Amino acid sequence: MSNSEARYRLRLARGFLEEARQDVSLGRWRSALDNSQLVVEHAAKAVLALLGPVGRTHNPAVHLREALAKGRFDPAQAPAVQALTEKAELLGPDVHIQTDYGDEIGGLTPWELFDESDARQALALAEEAVTLAVQIIQEGES
Repeated sequence: MSNSEARYRLRLARGFLEEARQDVSLGRWRSALDNSQLVVEHAAKAVLALLGPVGRTHNPAVHLREALAKGRFDPAQAPAVQALTEKAELLGPDVHIQTDYGDEIGGLTPWELFDESDARQALALAEEAVTLAVQIIQEGES
């Protein structure tokens, strides 16, 4: 079990969560989405770190799903891991690309793609992801 990496990833998630909160309060919708996506990504990686080293990926949901299918998590943790996986899919690599590049085919910049509702929804998902990761990690350490 790689608890130091899990704690490191959780610190990253919390740092990006604080920035996402600031972005929402300042009306920076694109940036709030970008930071919220990073929160969920790092929260998922924190949980993956309980199983071993985490490789470089912007799509940890795939690895969480595989680990769930192989029964690598305690059955009591499976519902929380499943919920975290779903959040990581909702705010996955597609969102990461859109917040950086926009919709190149449609000619929309990242600032034109996202509004306050999107930002608040992403922030809520990010908050939930951190809560789930903390719960899973604490259960994994006990």
